[in-house]
Amino acid sequence: MKETTRCNEKLRDPEGGDGMTGDLVIRGGRVIDPANGIDREATLVVRDGKVAGLDVEAPEGAETIDATGAIVTPGLIDLHTHVYWGGTSLGVDPDAYALKSASTTLVDAGSAGPGNYAGFARHVIDGAFPRVLAYIHVSFAGIYAFADRISVGESQDMRLMAAREAVEVARANPETVIGVKVRLGAHASGPSGIAPLDVAQIVAEELGLPLMVHIDEPPPTYAAVVSRLREGDILTHCFRPFPNAPMDGNGKVRPEIRAARERGVIFDIAHGRGSFSWKSARAMLAEGFRPDVLSSDVHEFCIRGPAHDNLRVMTKFLALDWSLPEVIEAATVAPARALGRPDLGHLSEGAPGDVSVIRLTEGPIDLEDVRGEIVPFDRLLDPVGIARNGVWKAA
Repeated sequence: MKETTRCNEKLRDPEGGDGMTGDLVIRGGRVIDPANGIDREATLVVRDGKVAGLDVEAPEGAETIDATGAIVTPGLIDLHTHVYWGGTSLGVDPDAYALKSASTTLVDAGSAGPGNYAGFARHVIDGAFPRVLAYIHVSFAGIYAFADRISVGESQDMRLMAAREAVEVARANPETVIGVKVRLGAHASGPSGIAPLDVAQIVAEELGLPLMVHIDEPPPTYAAVVSRLREGDILTHCFRPFPNAPMDGNGKVRPEIRAARERGVIFDIAHGRGSFSWKSARAMLAEGFRPDVLSSDVHEFCIRGPAHDNLRVMTKFLALDWSLPEVIEAATVAPARALGRPDLGHLSEGAPGDVSVIRLTEGPIDLEDVRGEIVPFDRLLDPVGIARNGVWKAA
């Protein structure tokens, strides 16, 4: 990703008080707003950066977008990304990725820890066109050595578990830090096992924020990790392949996973480079266990495949017989709920003027999972453009 893809305007959240807003009219599209039960052709109007409504009077001089044949949705939210571009080896540019994925809100999943969050905030979050929120990593340096030839799990050394510092930095950045991240597994935590979760949990409890937990290869096991999570915590990479798959050898959902759902744990796809398999998806859906949120886990080492972006992840769930409104719901109101952001994920009057316009194009497309299994499909979700607070950017 090149710095030249960064948009020229400087746009802050409306909460910051100095944001740029726009008047916008999007005509002729199929508006799908699952939060409000809307699925019909309509004209969406944004006035002064806020949703004015459907088929209402447009502001004089508003920018007009022809969305004929396209789909208009609340601003898509990618709950698991890595966008500390230039500050970590796995970061992608948020502006370019927002257009590629038609996402207006990107949630960074622990790229930065308390030792480098200030740089992330100033050099990436502050000037990004999309809204960027973050889970702060309990590791002092965040995810600092993730690459093809160098891989050092940041949770392998307990000396990096920075409880006090994480709390201090989170409290100093309440407008962007929305939770706490920890990574567990043979690659991420190695000899530390499940112990980093102990530290991450006390940080999350102290802050009153949810925890997002990564799992990779065992140990620890998927069941051991999910058994520790609380209501509102997020188990990311929920449809992993064997050997840390969510179902047993008979294709049955593990009882610890069902119990976690009953407690209110949130299950997030987070496809990434190693965390989504067709086999697990088919088995879990056959058992009636659906993920709560669809997200990409996009980073430098999966943006060209197999994850690509969250539109590709949403397309894979269309191939798994989800309806278009169902995949949109899992990328709008569902992640907004996980974030505790009732202002996002819908097109109600007065909501931020965050809008995604996408197109369902004819295939064929080969949809690949992380193990190389390919499912041919005849459709693909493609980006048309996004609006952030009513300011339009074409893909």
